[in-house]
Amino acid sequence: MSVQSAAIEVLKGAGKPLHAAEIAKLIIEAGLWKSDGKTPEATVSARLYSDIKSNGDKSPFVKVGPQTFALRDSTEIEGDTASALAPVEKPSKPHPTNAGFSFIDCAQKVLEEFGGKNPMHYKEITEKALEKGWLVTSGKTPEASMYAQVITEIKRQQKRGERPRFVQHGRGYIGLSQWMGRGLAFQIEQHNHQVRKALRERLLAMKPGEFEELISQLLAEMGFEMVEVTKLSGDGGIDVRGTLVVGDVVRIKMAVQVKKWKLKNNILAPVVQQVRGSLGAHEQGLIITTSDFSAGAIKEAAQSDKTPIALMNGEQLVMLLMEHGIGVHRSTPDLFEIDEEFATTQNAMKE
Repeated sequence: MSVQSAAIEVLKGAGKPLHAAEIAKLIIEAGLWKSDGKTPEATVSARLYSDIKSNGDKSPFVKVGPQTFALRDSTEIEGDTASALAPVEKPSKPHPTNAGFSFIDCAQKVLEEFGGKNPMHYKEITEKALEKGWLVTSGKTPEASMYAQVITEIKRQQKRGERPRFVQHGRGYIGLSQWMGRGLAFQIEQHNHQVRKALRERLLAMKPGEFEELISQLLAEMGFEMVEVTKLSGDGGIDVRGTLVVGDVVRIKMAVQVKKWKLKNNILAPVVQQVRGSLGAHEQGLIITTSDFSAGAIKEAAQSDKTPIALMNGEQLVMLLMEHGIGVHRSTPDLFEIDEEFATTQNAMKE
């Protein structure tokens, strides 16, 4: 039985989200899965996260916290996954049907349903999400997590030249950018959309060697060390090699293949198989393309019993280039708004 199928049975029986370590412990104790590794929880976490990343809304799993997973609504589970679900006794308190949304998605759902196109305080947003059963978390400070994740998304989307879906209104209040109409923020997003389109076209016009050098520059900005472009004659299909360093603690050897293909030419499964076959000892793979990946390639890359291959399509590539200021430069106007708290103070002083 695969890790995913075993995890489904365990989560279905628990009726609540579980940490990867608990999932690993339960599936091993039940004899549903065996692991010779020293860190089975890491394997479980990686497999479930990979399933979510590859299959999106079609994945039977949702990530609700750090290394914590829950089952998506069972009515959404299709195909072979559904057959893996064994009937179990319902818990005394049924798991909410809509539970398992991320903090970010919960914030959007609450604002859309209860905001009335007016900003809400992040504490009220969190309270509503918990009350409706949309937010499932074992953390002791969900309000702080909610606010931090919303702010992080705003900054990340701004760095990528996207229009953030949330807007900060000061003093902990958050609204949706879609409520702002077609003002300056909308015009900026339209401009940046054209920049993304132009940048992607320039990538397609680059020579193969130039494109590989660009990718090596991006990898260095993303935290890779010892980045080296292989010979143009080829190295088993590998174009760039490097070591991804996380927090100066985790070091992962990566072999990268780049494909400068036109938008309609999607990467197919055999390309993923070729990269996997070209990996050296203790290496993981990454395929970067200006186009996209077929469903077969995505499925092949996420095979649970094989070395995982990460995939970066053209849209993701352009976003990362913009985020790291490669091929573009940021021109940010200074926009000023009235500080409502200041105005309130001034009125109080006059009274």
